[in-house]
Amino acid sequence: MQINNLIEMEVLEEAHLNLLSMRKEFQQEQQQHADDDSPMELVKKEKDLRLLYGNLRKKMGQLVRDSNSLPSRNKALLVLVARIIQEEEKRAEEPGGLPDSWMEAWREAVDEGVKAKVERVHLEKREQNDSWLAVHLGHLGKAIVDDLENVKKELRWSYPPSFKVFSTYVRSYHRVVGQHLKKLEVEVTEQKDLYALLYWILNRYKDKIMGSLSLQPDMQAEKSDLQLEDEFLKQLKEKYCRKQEGMRSSLDRIIELEDEEVWSESKALIKEENILKSPFPMDIWTFESEFRRRCSALRPQPLWTEYHIAYINSFTCLREHMEGYEASCPGEVEGLKKEVKGLVVRLMEVLEEQFKEDVKPYLRRMMTRKWLNDDDDFKHLYSRTNQLSQHCGLMTPPHGFAGRLHLHVVKQYVGQLMMNNYSCKNRKHEKAVAKIRQQWNQLRDLFEEMWLHAVGDDLSNIIGQKSKMDIQNHLQPLVKHYPDF
Repeated sequence: MQINNLIEMEVLEEAHLNLLSMRKEFQQEQQQHADDDSPMELVKKEKDLRLLYGNLRKKMGQLVRDSNSLPSRNKALLVLVARIIQEEEKRAEEPGGLPDSWMEAWREAVDEGVKAKVERVHLEKREQNDSWLAVHLGHLGKAIVDDLENVKKELRWSYPPSFKVFSTYVRSYHRVVGQHLKKLEVEVTEQKDLYALLYWILNRYKDKIMGSLSLQPDMQAEKSDLQLEDEFLKQLKEKYCRKQEGMRSSLDRIIELEDEEVWSESKALIKEENILKSPFPMDIWTFESEFRRRCSALRPQPLWTEYHIAYINSFTCLREHMEGYEASCPGEVEGLKKEVKGLVVRLMEVLEEQFKEDVKPYLRRMMTRKWLNDDDDFKHLYSRTNQLSQHCGLMTPPHGFAGRLHLHVVKQYVGQLMMNNYSCKNRKHEKAVAKIRQQWNQLRDLFEEMWLHAVGDDLSNIIGQKSKMDIQNHLQPLVKHYPDF
């Protein structure tokens, strides 16, 4: 009873020491009776030992299972848990202990903890929310990343390196989530939900969840694939394909649905992990002319830009996904990738042309008399460019799209200094220098990754000079940095 009380009060070290003492006594008595039948008292002592060891293991399993939810002060108990496991693993062949591996029991407890985490993720019924599955999968992905972040930053330091704690939790999530999705699949009957499940398995889990930056670099040494039952993915794809109607009617209906649910209502699009997403099926790319026609009424509103970015993201994802089939049908995949790439390029070109058209009047009035005394044009330029930067943050990288448009703004801004014959007299050049420096600093904040950082400062230094000799002395850095000037 005393050992049991210690176990229940989580005084693990003292409880284990008492168990070791009791086990040693049992082994000595067992040796004394090696040549005859064991007396009933010895049999009872062995039974008591097994019972107490079982209680200790059960308590340790509870601590491990709940460890990722307990306050930090309780995680110190895991140090004792790890020590007891190591000690018992050394004594595995000695009589009086438990027959099963303590390390294996620890892994099972980790699995139980992961299962509890997954089961606690909010799951609405289909009748309550039409997007029940997509919402659940979004919550599930966040819960996985949050849990593994905690393992990486805090939990693993309670164990010695030999336990490979982060790897154990990652493998547990691969198994447990695979089992969880198998249960979910039974409830999935609609095509949109089948699509959401397939997309999450094929793209989200490996690339966005296990590939999360917060889990690096530890994940680099780990496998990032779900552990699914044999044939599960194949059956899921077949189920999705069976749900589709004839291809031609599907294409027509998809266009109609997108018009009903998005375009005609100017509906705001959803964001997933700060990336714009469209429910528009990704196996379609023949919608281009219809898309342009129906969206033209919104141009050039911000929503028009968001629609373009969402479809760019969707088709980029389709192209990346099709690369997985390149080995089995290289010709077909290459043709599809070429078509999709062309569509993405054309969508980006339209965005680029629209932006250049928007900022053209503001850039044209830079370095004029109006510019020197009025900030309105620059404010419009900054606002439109800032809006573009925010939109580009919603675009799946890498496209280099933002960089090209940032470069356009910088070159056009600087170009006005080179093209306009504007005379600054009566210390107006000092005012011009101050304005250029102020505006350039604002542009620099927007274009922090651009290579044209120094050009504004070099030009300001030149404009600020009074004598021809001083101007010539300041030309050298500009010519050195940018010989094309």
